[in-house]
Amino acid sequence: MLCRLTTCVAAMFLSLAAQAGIVLDEAPGKPGEWGHRPAEGALSQVTPPSFVWRPQNRKTVATYEVQCARDAAFSKELYHAKGITYSAHCPPGVFSAGEWHWRFRSLSASGEASPWSKARAFSIAESATQMPLPRRKELLDRIPKAHPRLFLRPEQLPELRKRAKSDLNPAYKRLVKDCERLLKTPPPTEEPSKYPKGMKRGSDEWRKIWWGNRTYTSHALNGAATLAFTPLLDGNAAYADLAKRLLMDCAEWAPKGATGYRYNDEAGMPYNYYFSRAYTFLHDQLSKEERVVCRKVMKIRGKEMYHHLCPRHLWRPYASHSNRAWHFLGEVGIAFLDEIPEAGEWAWFAANVFANVYPAWCDEDGGWHEGMAYWNSYINRFTWWADVMQAAMDVNAFDKPYFSKIGYYPMYMQPPGTQGGGFGDLTARRKSRSNLSLTAIVAAQARNPYWQWYVEEHGGTGSGSGYVGFLRGALPKVEAKPPLDLPSSRLFRGTGQAVLNTTLTDATDNVEIILKSSPFGTQSHGYESQNSFLLYAYGERLFIRTGRRDSYGSKHHKEWMWQTKSTNCITVNGKGQQGHSASAVGRITEFVTGPVFDYVVGDAAKAYKGHLTRFDRRILFVKPDVVVLFDSLEAPEASRFEWLLHAPVKMAVNGQYDVQVATGKAACQASFLWPKDLTLTQTDQFDTPPRPRIKLVEYHLTAKTAGTSKRQDFVTFLRPHRSNTTLPGQPTLTGAQNGFALSVPMARGTLELLLRTTDEGAVDAPGLRATGPIAGIVKAADGSVLERIVIGDGTLSVE
Repeated sequence: MLCRLTTCVAAMFLSLAAQAGIVLDEAPGKPGEWGHRPAEGALSQVTPPSFVWRPQNRKTVATYEVQCARDAAFSKELYHAKGITYSAHCPPGVFSAGEWHWRFRSLSASGEASPWSKARAFSIAESATQMPLPRRKELLDRIPKAHPRLFLRPEQLPELRKRAKSDLNPAYKRLVKDCERLLKTPPPTEEPSKYPKGMKRGSDEWRKIWWGNRTYTSHALNGAATLAFTPLLDGNAAYADLAKRLLMDCAEWAPKGATGYRYNDEAGMPYNYYFSRAYTFLHDQLSKEERVVCRKVMKIRGKEMYHHLCPRHLWRPYASHSNRAWHFLGEVGIAFLDEIPEAGEWAWFAANVFANVYPAWCDEDGGWHEGMAYWNSYINRFTWWADVMQAAMDVNAFDKPYFSKIGYYPMYMQPPGTQGGGFGDLTARRKSRSNLSLTAIVAAQARNPYWQWYVEEHGGTGSGSGYVGFLRGALPKVEAKPPLDLPSSRLFRGTGQAVLNTTLTDATDNVEIILKSSPFGTQSHGYESQNSFLLYAYGERLFIRTGRRDSYGSKHHKEWMWQTKSTNCITVNGKGQQGHSASAVGRITEFVTGPVFDYVVGDAAKAYKGHLTRFDRRILFVKPDVVVLFDSLEAPEASRFEWLLHAPVKMAVNGQYDVQVATGKAACQASFLWPKDLTLTQTDQFDTPPRPRIKLVEYHLTAKTAGTSKRQDFVTFLRPHRSNTTLPGQPTLTGAQNGFALSVPMARGTLELLLRTTDEGAVDAPGLRATGPIAGIVKAADGSVLERIVIGDGTLSVE
């Protein structure tokens, strides 16, 4: 009753406010929302920046205005945009470097204006990339009036026909081979069926139809596009005739039937973009009546996509499938510009998504929250739109700062030969070669020699297959350069993933640790817990995240894989972090990399829904084979803590100081040095196993504290090594003032570390005194200091 009364009162005040003028809602962005950008104090690496604000009530608001000035009082307005119909705006001209302020307001259809929003300060970097978005009319006027319009322009055809007989002849012959195969065995075009009544969504039977209709649709319409493109080069009438038949057969399918976008977007999306490509390639071969049929179909399908995406996606751009649907809509808009009345709006909307809120799952560091598999899948498809924009609109997507670093993600996450793709859905057993196609594309587009080296190390040099591959073959070649002058480790700060390597050149010589602590939380396909880690060594997976997706959102997916217990992390009283939530955030607070050691700190406290007030995980990687994890946790009440470790094979548990795992050519010893008296248990069972068709055995170790406490430190030591080598001695941990002293025998000497358990003060041990959380030395057999390890502002004194 009280809630209803509160709601009524709030509604009354809003009504009164609306009568007094248009209300401006400036509530901050919530988890899953883009938020007002540029945010207060932001530094933009592009000029002009993109302005995004909370969308206002569409019943009362018709347009927006944006103002920019050098001062917060707006005494001298330097930019003023009017008549903006989206809650996002990228100006058509560049802004100069330095400090700026921006604000927005909304207007009704009659011109009544809201108050201006608060002024938000931001800066533009001196080195900012120039990426203005042309005004709508100018942008759409760049699109050819004639066809083809997607991937190429009509005026490019004469040159491409020549090259099909010279340097691009191998790619052309592959196209002909594809077309001949289609002529011999044309794809079926009978309309796919809907799901039977009563079928359970997500079941294996449902998935077979859901995904089957996608592949069926793609086979028919991409076949049509391939057959339609090739005659542009050679005039083959048989190919064009079959392309026309396939296209017109598919045009008979119900626009909102089994392949409708809202009914099954996995079938609806490829229908829309492959249909548009086939149409524009085949346009001049179609009769007026056939064009009318195609336009009628795509008007219905395009409107369905547009009304689902706009304006929602400009404020909430994290819906996974929508993050590819928007640029597929853009292809429809370009192909049917001036032929479907709404097509210009669809193309303009797609251009605004790219300019203002894309890419969504990262910052400018080059990572991807959803992981390697979804990065590969989504960015691969996005590169189609990049090619389309370049040809139709003269907009170079690769000018965006993210795309200048994108190829470092596979290079660092999966050096050549790596098995295991880090965090994210469908990546657990991913091989580095899976990145070949996309890395080849971005290497060619960005002309990056290191990325080209990565491509060639995997044996690939080509530009891909099909008509897209043919066109990309026209790009200039890139000379390869090995990454020998690059640091071996890298932080992808925006996605909260630190990747620590000994080498980037060969996984069989590499030890790799990955720590996740992400500001994106555990939403979407990047669901693993904050402060969890992975360990790969010498081409093998040693400590892993566990489970295998049988179906998205299944019981196993939700109740095991989305939970902390499936990762190398820590639970408190058996409870983990908030599962699958944008609110379960973490952050990387420190990162140091160098030839001797790497150091990273993750903060995951906010992810535990109040179960913890502190969880700092510090990882020190003394290269090539010593890993120290130093965890500090605090709970609001006395609690038990469980340190979790997972492996693909059974671990040999010889007490808490000696847990061994070995697989293939790699092995690792894990030593739980602190606290003492841990209870260790191991099982190969999942609380919620995957569906029977998934045959999976993995091992899960829990190290539980003996008693309860509000504060708990863990010191855990990992020694990855080749399986045919013997480790030199055992590590020892002793108490010291304000912390611990750790001694580790190494092949080149002894590692002596001081670990501080207090927030301030010095740690004293015989011969060493240090401030800071971790400091130490590598000492030779004769006592001489080989290396010093000091973090940040810490100090180290050696006697």
